[in-house]
Parts: sequence; C-alpha cells; structure tokens
Amino acid sequence: MLKQNLSQKMLQKLSPQQIQLMKLLQIPTANLDQRIKEELEANPALEETEDREDPFELSREDDTPTEQDDSHEDESLDYDSDIESLEEVGKESEFEMEDYLNEYIEDDPASYKYRNDDMAAEEQKQVPIAVQHTFHEYLEEQLGMLNIEDERLIAIAHQIIGSIDDDGYLRREPIAIVDDLLFSQNVMATEEEVIEMLARIQTLDPPGVGASNLQECLLIQIRQKLSFAREEADDEELDILMIAFRIIEKYFNEFTKKHYPRLQRQLNLTETQLKEAIGVIIRLNPKPASGFTGGGGQPIQYILPDFLVYNREGELELSLNTRNAPDLRVNDHYADMLKNFKESHQGKRINKQEKEAFFFIKQKIDSARWFIDAIRQRQDTMYRTMYAILNYQKDFFLTGDQRKLRPMILKDVADITGLDISTVSRVANSKFVQTEFGTKRLKDFFSESLQTENGEEVSTLEVKKILTDIIGAENKRKPYSDEKLKTMLRNKGYNIARRTVAKYREQLNIPVARLRKTL
Repeated sequence: MLKQNLSQKMLQKLSPQQIQLMKLLQIPTANLDQRIKEELEANPALEETEDREDPFELSREDDTPTEQDDSHEDESLDYDSDIESLEEVGKESEFEMEDYLNEYIEDDPASYKYRNDDMAAEEQKQVPIAVQHTFHEYLEEQLGMLNIEDERLIAIAHQIIGSIDDDGYLRREPIAIVDDLLFSQNVMATEEEVIEMLARIQTLDPPGVGASNLQECLLIQIRQKLSFAREEADDEELDILMIAFRIIEKYFNEFTKKHYPRLQRQLNLTETQLKEAIGVIIRLNPKPASGFTGGGGQPIQYILPDFLVYNREGELELSLNTRNAPDLRVNDHYADMLKNFKESHQGKRINKQEKEAFFFIKQKIDSARWFIDAIRQRQDTMYRTMYAILNYQKDFFLTGDQRKLRPMILKDVADITGLDISTVSRVANSKFVQTEFGTKRLKDFFSESLQTENGEEVSTLEVKKILTDIIGAENKRKPYSDEKLKTMLRNKGYNIARRTVAKYREQLNIPVARLRKTL
C-alpha cells in the first residue's frame, strides 16, 4: 500500500566553489603550479598574464589581516533563475538575449584577475628536479666488470638486480627468481646458477648489496674490509676486523641487544678491543642503497616553504611564497565573443545552436572566475591562518627556542581567525614556513598542554625538548630509565607520569635505556 508523507529537513551541501577551495587549501605551494597548469589546459577562458596592475596584497607587516573578502561571491553570476526562464522560452527555439547580455557584460569578466607582485619576473616558477640514474641502473652498468659472456647468465644477472629492493636487499628466494626467469623471459636456470650469480653481484658497489638480511649485509661489508686489510698487511686493523666479523657471525643477537659484558666474556676481549670492534660495525651501512649518490631510484624531494617570516629588528614580517602561483585572468577573447554576440544579435532572436554556444562561453568564463576567486581566497585564508599562528607563537619566532612554544590546538587558531577547524587543519597540512631558524612544518607548532606543579600550562613540545636535552647529556654507560627520567622532569616542575615519558620518548624516536647504552 502506497503512502505519501510530507517532511521537512535541513541539509548542508557544499557548492562546487567551496569544494574547489577546500582542495586548493590542501595543496602545498610546491604543487600549486601543477594544479594551475591543469586548469589552464582544461579551460581556454583562463590565461596567464604579465600585467601586474592592481596586485593582490600578499604581505603585510603591521596591519591585522582583513576579514575575508566575500564581495566576489556577490559579484559572481548566479544564472539559476535566468536559465529557468530562458529554458521556458527555449521551448520555442528562440528567446530574447539583449537584456541578459547587457547585465553580463556590465559585470566585466576581464576584471576577474589574480595577480601577485612578490616575486621578480626573472625568477623561475618551478621546483628544480635533479636528473639522475637509478640505483638499479648503476648496478647494471657494473655488470660489464664481471666479464659475463653467456647471454643466459646475463639475463639471470638482470633478473637478480631487478629483484633488489630500494634498500639494496634481495628479499626473494633463489627458487622464486628461477620461476620468474622461466615465466617472464622463458629462460631456464637452476638455483645453483642463481646463487653463483648472486655471489658475483654481491661484489659490486655499494658493498653489502644483494644481501637477504641485515646480518648478511654486514658480513659482506666486513669481508671486503678484511680483503683490503690483508692486501695492505695491516695486522692491527686485521685483528679488529676479525673480532667484528666473529661478533656479527656468531653473536649477532647479543650485539643487537647490546649485551656488551656477555660479548666481552665469551670472546675474552678487553674493553678497548670490544669498543674498537663495535666502532667498526656501527660504521657499516645497514642500507647499502642509501649510500648511492643517485638517490636509490627515488627523486630528491625539495621543500618549498609556503610562508616566509622575517625578523626586522624585533618586528616580525609575514609574506606568502607566491613563487609557483602565476598571474591569472579571464581570456579577453572570450569576453569579446560575448560583446560581439550582443552587437550582432541586438534586437533579434537567437536559435537553439546560438543558445548552446552562448551557454558554453558563459560556463567557461564562470569556471575561470570561480577558479581565480578560489586562488584568491586560498591565499587570503592561508595568510590569516599563518598570521594567527605567528602572533600566538611570537616568542618562538623571535628567539627560535622551542621551550617558548605555547600550547596550541586547531581550535585556538580557528577562534582567532573565525575560520572552521577543518579549514585550519587543511591549511596546516603539508605546509612549511621559512624562518631565520630554519624551515619548520606548520604541524609542529600545534601541541597539547601539560600542567606544571604550579598550575601553569606548558606545551608538550617544551617537555619533549627538555627530555631530549636530558637524554643527550646522560652518561651513555648508564643511561637513565623512564622512571628516572620521570623523576628528573618532576624535579623541574613538570607533573608527568612514567608512561607519558615513554610515549614522548617513542615519539622522539629515542630507544629504551638498554639500547642507548654504549661502552
């Protein structure tokens, strides 16, 4: 049985412009240029311009950021009601366009421009990318030194090199490589041939390449050092290398757990001998590919700061980095097309094909204007957010001392700027600010608060900095336990629990006391 119900409910929907703005806010400056290029290719009504009149203000020294200008939302054309009426008339295939065009052309699309005046015209607008060989190409170039003449063995060598990961390890078993050769290249091979070829590849540079695990990687490197030491007849170095080799080969588990007294007893070593042997081991490379100057096959990533902060004799100056944001405007040709359309159809009625042409031009111009407005709002929103962070953490930007960072969460910045918390989160995500103390991630300025014994709230970043200093100054022969660290922090006035100390230590990538111990 069918029933009809009448209900009323409220829904919140984002407009296409709002969605576009949110996506642009998440893009860091390093990737903004590519996003603008994509829009330029997709929309012929959008173009770059070298005209630098009426620049959009991107840096202010003493003025408080102005409220976000919503005037462009009012200026942008709302065609919904007009389209409905036009479609009614369009049923007869003709309609009057003169008034409509007059209203559109008066709101000149050419006035919608986004320009910046912060960067000199001669500066490059792209992040430099180094051209380099990959790690695997570097290994393949060395195959010629192995004097392999059999094409089948060369194919086996290439398959082994291709199976080596970006750390320099070969994680696949020989039998799996045999199967790969058979199915992918129709090459018959045996496990013995793969193992023999792998042993030859392990003699290539960098030392340790092709190992299946860390222990084997270190052993390969020590064997090479032993070979060089024998050639140079350096008996003292040879003895230390032999001790290091025995530690890795027979007592690897004790070494990784830093059971140094046990190693000293079982190998009957003096403390000096053990210390020198361990010094040899820790200088080895646990990831052979990381020592390759070509970057291990991964492109070098450059950090391009989104904000620039300058200290002008105690006065902080903030500016946006607009390096990758070219000047944008609506294409004059499209605006002229509308004007010509009006002049040629003044007092006339147009047919269906002319109507479709007009709406195509209108849609492209509107899309261009929305994108330019979104770029403008992106810059303004980013500036307002960073300006609030700059004032909130002013002591840090003046001194560079992390202990002067105040507790700050997204809501604090949202309350100051009047922006939504999600908007502040998008601005802070993947953004960097360049200061005289280095380039910092925006996320690093946000932290929870911790209460001292005096009832004062301090940033957890301050506690982490003090914890790092304490551990850095400890006696490495007897490193502090988490319980001892808790006591020392409480003596400094920080009300903190042992499990919180352990959590902060893990966040700082500091190992437990046992693993911090040295001879």
